[in-house]
Amino acid sequence: MENKSSASEASRTPEKGQNKRIFTVILVLLLLAASGAFVYKYLESSELAKQNELTQKQLDQAYNDLDSMSNELDTRILKIAQLGGEIDTLLQIKTQLEEEKKAFRKKAYNQINDLQGKVNGYKELLLAQDEEIERLKVLNDSLMVENTELKVAANNLNESIKDLNQSKAKLEEKVATASKLKVEKVEILAISSSGKERPSPFKNRHIDHLKIDFEIVENRVAPIEGKGILVKITGPDGNVVFDVAAGSGTFMYEGRESFYTVKKDILFDRNSQALTFLYNKGSDYELGKYVLEVFTDDYKMGEASFIVK
Repeated sequence: MENKSSASEASRTPEKGQNKRIFTVILVLLLLAASGAFVYKYLESSELAKQNELTQKQLDQAYNDLDSMSNELDTRILKIAQLGGEIDTLLQIKTQLEEEKKAFRKKAYNQINDLQGKVNGYKELLLAQDEEIERLKVLNDSLMVENTELKVAANNLNESIKDLNQSKAKLEEKVATASKLKVEKVEILAISSSGKERPSPFKNRHIDHLKIDFEIVENRVAPIEGKGILVKITGPDGNVVFDVAAGSGTFMYEGRESFYTVKKDILFDRNSQALTFLYNKGSDYELGKYVLEVFTDDYKMGEASFIVK
């Protein structure tokens, strides 16, 4: 009996040892599986963290790039506006860009690729605007050169016109001077009551009236026109010999009203022309020297003198 019990015990002992080894193997396998899962999860979590970090960096970079594009676009708009270029389209793009910046934070994670494409598109736009700026600079430089040339030409033209006007004024002055009439061969005679003529000097008893002869010199420059020829006789006392009843009157000379003694209207035809004036004072002349001046329009044609003694 005792031997049976021992045999039975001996047979159960290997079975228990085998079961223990199986349990140990299963436990090790479970531990390995758990460790593997943990390692996998850890690696997956680490990879996700890296991806999240990368995603965040990409988002930040995309937003910064977008913001940078906005600032650069502002610079281009200002430059193009200063150069006189068209900026309405750029302003619309700028407004759209700012709206996209506002919406960026709300739906950024699913717009990385799209925004990156837009950033690239805006870069191309900026490059295109740089080309436009360079084109406008070249155009402005060309216009500036043309404007400078036009100013120089205008200044030269103004100088030419100024010189021409001065030359014209000088020519007109010369023509005006050349067209002035002159008298020559002035002769003043005293005619007595008997009709006898005497040259100066002469006495009062010999003067019934004065005879004044002179010749208007030929002038091919002067216009053919009617002329009023005025004779002014000034006595030794500085007063003009004047008698309205004898045909005396007034005229303007050098901006002032002056008296004339006698006047005659003629038609001047550019040829020399002899004139004779007769003047009866009706009273004695004061003794002394008299000055006789001949005028037409507003200038003096000549003068002479005579003496009463």
